[in-house]
Amino acid sequence: MGWLNFIIESLAFGATFIYGSTGEIITEKSGNLNLGIPGIMCMGGAGGCLVLNYIGKSNMNPILIVLLGILCSFAASAVMGVIYSFMTVTLRCNQNVTGLAMTTFGVGLAWTIMAKLQQTKYLNTPKKYYRFPFSQNVTKWQEMGLDSMQKLGVMFFLAIIIAVLASFLLYRTKVGLNLRAVGENPATADAVGINVTRYKYIATCIGSGIAGLGGFYYIIDFSGSGEAYKSLEAYGWLSIALVIFALWRPHLTIVGSTVFGILFSCSSYITNISWIRTTMATKPLLRMLPYIVTIIVLVVTSIRNKKENQPPASLGLSYFREDR
Repeated sequence: MGWLNFIIESLAFGATFIYGSTGEIITEKSGNLNLGIPGIMCMGGAGGCLVLNYIGKSNMNPILIVLLGILCSFAASAVMGVIYSFMTVTLRCNQNVTGLAMTTFGVGLAWTIMAKLQQTKYLNTPKKYYRFPFSQNVTKWQEMGLDSMQKLGVMFFLAIIIAVLASFLLYRTKVGLNLRAVGENPATADAVGINVTRYKYIATCIGSGIAGLGGFYYIIDFSGSGEAYKSLEAYGWLSIALVIFALWRPHLTIVGSTVFGILFSCSSYITNISWIRTTMATKPLLRMLPYIVTIIVLVVTSIRNKKENQPPASLGLSYFREDR
């Protein structure tokens, strides 16, 4: 069952990217290129763990513990989205520079917060709630050789639901149509009465909140390790790369994250196979696979040059109404 455990663990690991890339797609559809996703994911993880540090061992209802953790994670990362929006939409700062600054700020602040928390409080007690339902039959899964099933918890399924709902919202509703219009041509959208600033703010804040849930999921649900937050920055950059892989379609992040999860996990799986000879350089080289695949997808989509597979036309450009 080793290969099946590998697939299941890759699926669970890939949910981290579903959150990050879905949040970034919603943000980019408004025309904002948010390179602060790594810092936002770190802050989402820190925000959720911070509240669990205080309520984790309380007698509070388990459902309430799960909801409070998720809501506080969303809120902490949404605040980062507000800061980014204020800088890029209101003050019209350069989006690339602002995003990189948000990453530096978010990673540093999250590390400071996490270093002051007690791991036993924010990890051990809530684990059984966030890993429901498969964690309830651990012995059964171990007998079947499927230990990894317990990693498919509440937030794993929430990631899939969010990705599907985001796709429906973007491509099947008037709100989604307006948001895409803002991302393609904000001047035209403004001319027909769409509030460009409002759409940019809301999309960026909601997108940031969703991306932050990926950091919380990775620490609490998938990894369950007090050192997990130190890896989040790298996964944030992978989430941004997955946006290109998924062709700016949220539902395709489910497929892309599975592929990314498998490719990323290959570095550990292959090097542990006894009959395959590897060196110290093998694992770092194998970790390049997701990025290589992303480059290939980017080249292919550029060659095909289909409009529906391209990023929003105004992506990365600040909108100034008086320029119309």
